[in-house]
Amino acid sequence: MKALLTTAFAFAAFAAVPVAAQTVVEHGAEHRMQLDFRVPDAALAKFLPAGWQPTIATSGPAKDANIRVIFIDRVAVTDKDNKLVGKGASSLVYLAVPVNNGAGGKTGQMIIGGLVSSAEDAPGPFKNYIAANATSMKRTVSTVNGKTFREEDWKFSAPTGENFEIHVKLESAPIAKSPPTDTKFYDPANPDSYQTFRVEQVNDISRNAQTKADRVSEYSFKGGGGKYASLFDGTEVMLSVDSIPWYSRTISTP
Repeated sequence: MKALLTTAFAFAAFAAVPVAAQTVVEHGAEHRMQLDFRVPDAALAKFLPAGWQPTIATSGPAKDANIRVIFIDRVAVTDKDNKLVGKGASSLVYLAVPVNNGAGGKTGQMIIGGLVSSAEDAPGPFKNYIAANATSMKRTVSTVNGKTFREEDWKFSAPTGENFEIHVKLESAPIAKSPPTDTKFYDPANPDSYQTFRVEQVNDISRNAQTKADRVSEYSFKGGGGKYASLFDGTEVMLSVDSIPWYSRTISTP
């Protein structure tokens, strides 16, 4: 089955936006595994600032999803002068929500939390990352009879109970690189402040409730606990598994 080109970009909030003069903060080359979910609306609302709400697609591959759990291997992280930032590499999992503030006309995304492998990366740019005390990641790629298979295991857990882990095995498919997109990521604690992510990526939608794509042969997910327990209380519905083996991100600020 042919893989679909991105999700349009899965959430409407990924549409390109005009970028005024910006100051580059960092560049990152990443590998990602992304899960789209529908979680309880009331629980999610508590993580968003007053006047803001999720932007939920009514059609397409991202239909009904209101949050993403994104596992990230930051392979190379550099500053505007191409010097390594910190150790130059790290891993994390964060929760991204497409958002809008209604009549205010602002649209984009918010990262409402996450777990990081390196304590120096907490609390992060939006002051809501938690340093994990146990992390692991394993990726394997194999080719059998001309078919390429990816198998990934990720695990993050914090001493305060927050945890996310996933096991996925899928058959990958050739897919073209997307054109660059610019998206504003607003600070949940101060939505007047934001960062702009300019992204190019290769997004292989491997399992999707709307398109019926399914090249995933093994899948398991555990997540929530601590401050995220209400989001992942057993009623969440997984809507998409997206394998993103190539992701280039430039972060800038006004």
